[in-house]
Amino acid sequence: MSEIKTPYERIGGEEAVRRLCQVFYQIMCDTPQTELIRAMHPSDIGISEEKLYLFLTGWLGGPPLYTDLYGHPRLRARHLPFSIGIEERDQWLYCMAQALKTFNLDEVFAQQLMSSFVQTADFMRNKPDQG
Repeated sequence: MSEIKTPYERIGGEEAVRRLCQVFYQIMCDTPQTELIRAMHPSDIGISEEKLYLFLTGWLGGPPLYTDLYGHPRLRARHLPFSIGIEERDQWLYCMAQALKTFNLDEVFAQQLMSSFVQTADFMRNKPDQG
């Protein structure tokens, strides 16, 4: 009987989560279509990359690094100063989807991760839909 692994273990632990965050922000910085969300970040992207790493480590079932340093993530509250609508959400999800594609993940696991990212990113929306 095999032991059930956390998503953190399945993705590859600390090294993989660090690489995911690096690739995510590299894509954000290098892709003209993601300029809306890039503009929300400081010019030195390293701080944001580190915070995403700390958060994702715990979110994926690894050690609660973010919580240990900063307390409860309060994601929505921490993102309220930024105007986040459908376009910003989709730009963030594009970066994450592209970053995940650089990993050799089981397709079902990758889809599960993206589904969770979609739910979380959608929850960050705080700008009325334009229509």
